[in-house]
Amino acid sequence: MRESSLMQLRELTVGCLGGGTGLPSLLGGLKNNPWLHIDAVVTMFDSGGSSGQLRDELGVLPPGDVLKCALALARNEGEARRLLLSRLPSFENGRLGGHTGGNLLLSMMEQYSGDFIAAIDGLRTLLNCNGRVFPVSVEHATLCAEYEDGTRASTEVGVDRELANGRCVDRIWLDPVPSIHSAVSAAIQSFDAIVIGPGSFYTSLMPILLVCGIAEALRVASVPLILVTNILTEGRGMKGFTAGEAVRRVSEAIGRPVDVVIANDTAPSDEALARYAVEEKELLAIGEIPERCELVTGNFWQGQIARHERRRLAYAVWSVLGQRLLRSA
Repeated sequence: MRESSLMQLRELTVGCLGGGTGLPSLLGGLKNNPWLHIDAVVTMFDSGGSSGQLRDELGVLPPGDVLKCALALARNEGEARRLLLSRLPSFENGRLGGHTGGNLLLSMMEQYSGDFIAAIDGLRTLLNCNGRVFPVSVEHATLCAEYEDGTRASTEVGVDRELANGRCVDRIWLDPVPSIHSAVSAAIQSFDAIVIGPGSFYTSLMPILLVCGIAEALRVASVPLILVTNILTEGRGMKGFTAGEAVRRVSEAIGRPVDVVIANDTAPSDEALARYAVEEKELLAIGEIPERCELVTGNFWQGQIARHERRRLAYAVWSVLGQRLLRSA
């Protein structure tokens, strides 16, 4: 006689760590699940585009990644994105041209309140977000990398550039080393599960894990740790990089095993692959997954852009959560 099992549905709090364009895709898919409360912990070391310029000119924290995550959690996401991601026109001698309305709004709120956390909470209220957004730290720092040939680079833009030029990362660090924000430490203690990624491995995911206190907080959290890997590698410097290698590097950075890795296993059209091949980007292979890590694969590339289809990814994460947290013998 076959033994039965029970799945007891209950509300779960899930912490999602990352940045860039990958994390908002995950958040946008998960926010519609009535059984989930979503918190985002966002990287704060962006040096490019509007965020980098505002950081340099106004001395504010880079707002771009926080803004994108807040927009992904907004109840009226489409309208909010159209309004707050629109860029101001450039005028002669104008300093505001090219910035997004949302970046300016968040920076102005930070300057007015003197507190970046308060500014984010204000934006979250305005957008009626279905979840919270935390900066991993509010201390200024610069991402640095040393490559296998001894070359060094600094800033997120510089690290990406050398990867594109074919240099392989040997080690990365933050200068100076910032400390985890106390609100993030408290939030991690309330998580039922933690999801890292998707996002640029060296410039969105690893920088969060380099913040002083984050690895310790994640180590003592006795909850499932899930890694979502990218669909593609990121330039010639990551040729041959695999999902298995991502698992090993994240585990080493935190000092605890990754419990589950979610990875794409399906190729798109030849035309799409050819377009990314021009940029020296290729499908991220699965590789050798560490023995203690469960591998979950599926077709997550649904369009012409190498980005996870948000509903498929959200259902994959929910399936893992159901098996790990909701099902009992």
